[in-house]
Amino acid sequence: MQHVVEVEQGRAAADGRPSVGPTYRSAFAGDGFPPPVPGLDSCYDIFRMAVEKFPDNKMLGHREIVDGKAGAYVWKTYKEVFGLATKIGNSIRSRGLSKGSRCGIYGANCPEWIITMEACNAHGIYCVPLYDTLGAGAVEFILCHAEVEIAFTEEKKIEQVTQEQKEEASKYELEIYSWDEFLSLADDQEFDLPVKAKTDICTIMYTSGTTGDPKGVLISNASIICLVAGVDRLLNCVNEQLEQTDVYMSYLPLAHIFDRVVEELFMFHGASIGFWRGDVKLLVEDIGTLKPTILCAVPRVLDRIFSGLQAKIASGGFIKSTLFNLAYKLISPVTKSSMTLGIIFCSKQFRMMKGAKHNEAAAICDKVVFSKVKEGLGGNVRVILSGAAPLATHIEEYLRVVTCAHVLQGYGLTETCAGSFVSLPNQMCMIGTVGPPVPNIDVRLESVPEMNYDALATRPRGEICIRGETVFSGYYKREDLTKDVLIDGWFHTGDIGEWQPDGSMKIIDRKKNIFKLSQGEYVAVENLENIYGLVSAIDSIWVYGNSFESFLIAVVNPNKEALESWAAANGISGDFEALCENPKAKEYILGELSKVGKEKKLKGFEFIKAVHLEPVPFDMDRDLITPTYKKKRPQLLNYYQGIIDKMYRSAK
Repeated sequence: MQHVVEVEQGRAAADGRPSVGPTYRSAFAGDGFPPPVPGLDSCYDIFRMAVEKFPDNKMLGHREIVDGKAGAYVWKTYKEVFGLATKIGNSIRSRGLSKGSRCGIYGANCPEWIITMEACNAHGIYCVPLYDTLGAGAVEFILCHAEVEIAFTEEKKIEQVTQEQKEEASKYELEIYSWDEFLSLADDQEFDLPVKAKTDICTIMYTSGTTGDPKGVLISNASIICLVAGVDRLLNCVNEQLEQTDVYMSYLPLAHIFDRVVEELFMFHGASIGFWRGDVKLLVEDIGTLKPTILCAVPRVLDRIFSGLQAKIASGGFIKSTLFNLAYKLISPVTKSSMTLGIIFCSKQFRMMKGAKHNEAAAICDKVVFSKVKEGLGGNVRVILSGAAPLATHIEEYLRVVTCAHVLQGYGLTETCAGSFVSLPNQMCMIGTVGPPVPNIDVRLESVPEMNYDALATRPRGEICIRGETVFSGYYKREDLTKDVLIDGWFHTGDIGEWQPDGSMKIIDRKKNIFKLSQGEYVAVENLENIYGLVSAIDSIWVYGNSFESFLIAVVNPNKEALESWAAANGISGDFEALCENPKAKEYILGELSKVGKEKKLKGFEFIKAVHLEPVPFDMDRDLITPTYKKKRPQLLNYYQGIIDKMYRSAK
């Protein structure tokens, strides 16, 4: 456990409470958590201090559209953004809002989003993010539940409001302004800024959730400040410290805590944040123009990058694809008679697995082969951080090798202010894990007897519990739900983890996602989905069973390139949709699932007996996944009920 230190011993079960394992924290915090920065008491102070230290640095940038074409990025400095945020803050106060009021922000990431957020931070107004993928019903729920008094939205959404609707709104004393109109509302007024404490709430961030209404997570100034300090220490300890010259691409929703805290960290260092144009099809072009140094992503985005690279390599002809694959994964022993060839062709992946640093493992391969991949990401990316959901291990390994950048897997929840664990650079043994804790929290496992997870076993497994200032202050207006998950200062995440020998954490299951088959066997379905997700021929899988059936079935999103390649090799014709209907294709995928099941020594009842191949990825449009790509199991069941019934009838 070299990457963590033990700070409290575990204890046996007592008084109706399950046993808990030892409490650990990051080895980078062995001498204590990062000390507070003098004068840094609120999120607004992060911005204010950056303006004082880096007034002329580029802060927020967007691509200028000229004659319908996107040009270079144009920038506003920290000083210029401060001036705009001051004006917006005064205008908000002129509408009667004050400290503790609620302000909604509804739209895609853009400079105005951050400017409005900083205006709210300055005046102690709760920022309440909203986003389209929640659905109209959820947006209405949040507006009412949070009692939002003012809302900022994209210009294009205002254009959708009809004159009749504007007239109807005016009956209720609601006013609609353009951004420029609102900027000048309080030109002759200057409002004093209230005193802000670390314990004050700065944002109510609603989680999409897989069932029920969204929950309003109360996040304090202390939570964000503490996380920024912890991540900053982590980066310094692994020699990847942020500098004012760093550049970040903002495209993950600011309505999620992941992107929000990353941007706070960039502002803390006076670095630059460039915004995408809001179209996923144009994201790679935006990245190429901005040339970011740090890139955050969710697995779905990295899946697309992986698939795109695979397709590009396959279309490059025999010589190019062979050279790429040799550089990536060929293992060639080095002998005296072939020393030169051995040095060139002993693959980068092989050397990294043996402990070589990514920038030293294969300099020639990097320059001749992999530099093209790096150029595709702008040419300057040195760290790629994946979060929000597990990243497939084969994709993580692949990207660590070919991007010439550190690819790190992180874990965190809105309730823990995003960052709780992150894997470390040049540690290939951490692939498939989320790494050790960040150096500002304590972590322990709590046993879950009904799932046979023992936090005190030789291989410690249990529910991940987190303690520290990053933990949220509670669910807004839901003390009942708060008491369920915040117990004696520990936040119970609901995720099942397993400590690895080096002190990194592996997410293996979800506490609530357990059901019983008709013969009485308990199935930990997320654990199975993680195992079956190792199959490179599939992009996503939903495993289903219930107490009336004796076996499991699954709906699978096959990998298009993999399925088409298999079909071509086996003389099977048809487009992707037709292949998904082909019985032989289903047999192939089922065989691949069974193969990994045997490798991982799954029990007989844990094997999939029938599959449906779904060519359309699980998406938010059909309400099958959350905005952070978690599966909505009740909705999946409702959507595929007919197919499930048919699979069970056919398989019996």
